[in-house]
Amino acid sequence: MTPTEIPSLQDITAAHERIAPYIHRTPVLTSGSINNLAGCSIYFKCENLQKIGAFKIRGATNAVLSLSPEDTSNGVATHSSGNHAQAVALAARNKGLSSFVVMPENSAKVKVEAVKGYGAEITFCKNDIDSRQETLDKVISRTGAKFIHPYNDVEVIAGQATAAMELLEDVAELDIILAPIGGGGLLSGTSLSTHYISPSTTIIGSEPKEVDDAFRSLAAGSIQNNETTDTIADGLKTNLGDITFGIIRNHVSQIITVSEDEIVDAMRKIWERMKIIIEPSSAVPFAAILREPHTFKGKRVGLIVTGGNIELDKLPFSLNL
Repeated sequence: MTPTEIPSLQDITAAHERIAPYIHRTPVLTSGSINNLAGCSIYFKCENLQKIGAFKIRGATNAVLSLSPEDTSNGVATHSSGNHAQAVALAARNKGLSSFVVMPENSAKVKVEAVKGYGAEITFCKNDIDSRQETLDKVISRTGAKFIHPYNDVEVIAGQATAAMELLEDVAELDIILAPIGGGGLLSGTSLSTHYISPSTTIIGSEPKEVDDAFRSLAAGSIQNNETTDTIADGLKTNLGDITFGIIRNHVSQIITVSEDEIVDAMRKIWERMKIIIEPSSAVPFAAILREPHTFKGKRVGLIVTGGNIELDKLPFSLNL
């Protein structure tokens, strides 16, 4: 693909074949208790059980494996608060490459330790978009490493699209597919797979109110940026890219925003009723269902559970006790 070419179904299928040896085909789980609570049938695509504990390994692996030896002669680099950082580090290690990762100084300790464990060199930066980019530019200037964008990259998008592809293969006749949105790599990939494989299925995004740039961008018809990054959903703090926004604008019907309290409540309900560990970003889609039950009532809903990397000594629902 060219750097701006939208992934086709053939591209997504090729990405799935390319990354298959390096990922898990994650299960789809259901819960009668959750369904009764939500008033709909929800099929959870559990990427929290994926390698590195998040869907990000799909896109990062596809991007790294798609690069030429010349591109990767000095390794690969990225910026990320955690899950994409882990994914790039592991994808690089799997290919025998050096990796260089810029992380905000307040990144979750569990994610920092995982990135180190996969062999990446970490450079910390201030917790804002400008600092991330400035620090990354210095790292690339020093190392000559190839930048793997966390979301605004067609190979990353094609890789992320494989999660929805698997979900649609495993569960027929979904009325709605729901995913969270930060930079938009997952939601744009999800929307492409759904558009190609099940065009009658509605695609809905979900986002924290505190970082609602995607909601505002869809309403305005142009990319809007966040003024703060003040949300518990640390994987959803980034702004949209031009590639991801273009895909989302064409294929996503709406974006539902939820409060911080609603995220924590949804996260707790999934922990309690499904007995699985999810991180706050993963709870945002379920929080959206609980917030707007009329949209989902009686429907068959596919939901991408994005990850399960969380500091267990800082559980948000424990901190509120």
